[in-house]
Amino acid sequence: MAGTPLTDLNRPLGRDKPAPAGKPWARWLATAAAGGIGIVVLGLALIAALRRDPDGGEPMAVATIEKRAAPPVAVSTGPDAKPHGPASASQLENDAGVVVYRPDSDAPGAIVITVPDDAGAVRLAPAPDTRLVERTRYGLLPKTGPDGATPARIYARPLGPEPTTKPAGRIALVVGGLGISQSGTADAISRLPPQVSLAFAPYGSELERTVQRARSEGHEAFLQLPMEPFDYPDNDPGPHTLLSGPKASDNLDKLHWSLGRFTGYVGVINFLGGRLTADETALSPILRDLAGRGLMVVDDGSSARSQFAAAASRAQIPSLKVDRTIDTVTRAEAIDKELAGLEATARERGIVVASASALPVSIERIARWAQSLEAKKIALVPLSAARGFRDPKTTGSLSAGPLR
Repeated sequence: MAGTPLTDLNRPLGRDKPAPAGKPWARWLATAAAGGIGIVVLGLALIAALRRDPDGGEPMAVATIEKRAAPPVAVSTGPDAKPHGPASASQLENDAGVVVYRPDSDAPGAIVITVPDDAGAVRLAPAPDTRLVERTRYGLLPKTGPDGATPARIYARPLGPEPTTKPAGRIALVVGGLGISQSGTADAISRLPPQVSLAFAPYGSELERTVQRARSEGHEAFLQLPMEPFDYPDNDPGPHTLLSGPKASDNLDKLHWSLGRFTGYVGVINFLGGRLTADETALSPILRDLAGRGLMVVDDGSSARSQFAAAASRAQIPSLKVDRTIDTVTRAEAIDKELAGLEATARERGIVVASASALPVSIERIARWAQSLEAKKIALVPLSAARGFRDPKTTGSLSAGPLR
């Protein structure tokens, strides 16, 4: 078989098989079509890249904007010509058909509504006043300023303008126990008249912010000092209670802790404290410390044996004693009766000082009662101002001169 030419029958499969003759024009046509499509795609991409038209493919229209001069305004110069420019008040009234009565004109059957002037609103001094604080490990404690200014005077709520008619009596009211319940405190701040003074316990949270909110609403603030009652420790006012007897050595440290809880208060008022306030020996170092701080001292009147206000007066500290508590019985009708009694006492003596707790029923009855006082010619005054109206011979007030 050597030398014998291979035929289709004896040639190995897949070896040296000649390629079939094809049709070259078909391949050329396919190549040309593919190339044309590629050129079109490339051209479209190039156009989009160069134009950067975000609305590419969207219908478009071209409009010409012409700038035209404003038409001339005809101005009448005849005898019937109306004046141009802003209309006068009388023109507006005539055009609208509204009749406006001036203060110097008669308005038969009219109801006059007086809109309060915010510019005349009573505003409290900002706190803390840098003159009146000292930095300690317990925070900012009050002190008398180098110029003689005191927290009792600077932080007090001003009386405001004199009433047009002399009041038949005045009532000073302080509501205590605030700062513990956030909702109850917010209710007292928003619902009670700003003339009502508010006393805050030292154990509340966010006291600085809460007290500043109360002051921004016009309420002057007091700090309640927890003091030892007769039934202590069964009745415990808290871990920073000021005590009598052998444990009194820690009182100044506890006092400073309480004084540093917030700023902007006019003075202090006892919380409980029947036993401590009856012990003048235990009170003396406390009052000596308070005397240099320019604070007012208020006795809540809960204990007949209390020497708190009397001892403060002897220490030349501005002091005051509460005459009566209105919510000893926490029923609405009992509170209403006490409030009516305040009115009678105010008319008789000229001024009466009262206290209440921040109970929901107390807040509700006081807020409702306060709305009726103007018609009765009874004026509410802040606690700090009550001393100026008191007669020691008739009210048992403890005068120590004007607030310093």
